[in-house]
Amino acid sequence: MKVAVIGAGNMGGAIACALAATGEYKIAVSNPTTPKLEAIKAEFPDRNVTVTTDNVEAVVDADIIILAVKPWLIGKVVEEIKPRLVYRRNIIVSLAGGVNIDALDEMLLRGDELPAVCRVIPDTALSVGKSMTFIAGRRVGESAMAEVKGLFSRMGEVAVIEERLMDAATALSSCGIAYVYKFMQACVQAGVEMGFRPSDALRYVCATVDGAAAMLSAPGASPQLEIDKVTTPGGMTIKGINALEHSGFTSAVINAILTPLKK
Repeated sequence: MKVAVIGAGNMGGAIACALAATGEYKIAVSNPTTPKLEAIKAEFPDRNVTVTTDNVEAVVDADIIILAVKPWLIGKVVEEIKPRLVYRRNIIVSLAGGVNIDALDEMLLRGDELPAVCRVIPDTALSVGKSMTFIAGRRVGESAMAEVKGLFSRMGEVAVIEERLMDAATALSSCGIAYVYKFMQACVQAGVEMGFRPSDALRYVCATVDGAAAMLSAPGASPQLEIDKVTTPGGMTIKGINALEHSGFTSAVINAILTPLKK
């Protein structure tokens, strides 16, 4: 299977590298400038990876075409590659934030033909194989969706959802990862004030968050159940939790997630 990745920025480059590392795909990566392309090729000199500054060259004979470009560039890119697409074969995957499938269809329409289209929202942890990636598709059969899911499962968790929920998914996870960083940053600051070196505090906080996530991945686990396990009557933890609530912690987090959805 050939996968074309148009755009070698943070997301496109990470996707290309993750897929190249498997050795299971033929990869073509295009980008308007060469330094990022040269870095990808240098990292995988013996793998089936080609790089080019020509988007049309990249999509020739591709099965899956990943558009990892900025929203304001996607129309131009689609117009450029559209004459060379083979709609009965291609699966078009867009990572352009805020560009819905109706808009993609309008760009891709060729006569009365349209290809299978997936709108995909990952988060930046994709680069370390820990993304929460959401997929919504149109005209995508079971086998085609399985192929797209298979690609992104190489880079973390994958969920197929209705497109009407894509903005909510963006707010919850793609934006939400930044809120997790803010929480962790605050924990590190507290750790430094208590006497830890910043690097040590960061290591301890990372391990704590990683452990919490692992605990919640167990069947039947819930945040409240895990909180109950560490809150003894009159203990340190319940005092800290109550201090969070007195400061409006839960409301602040909910507002942070919901605010980007407000018009």
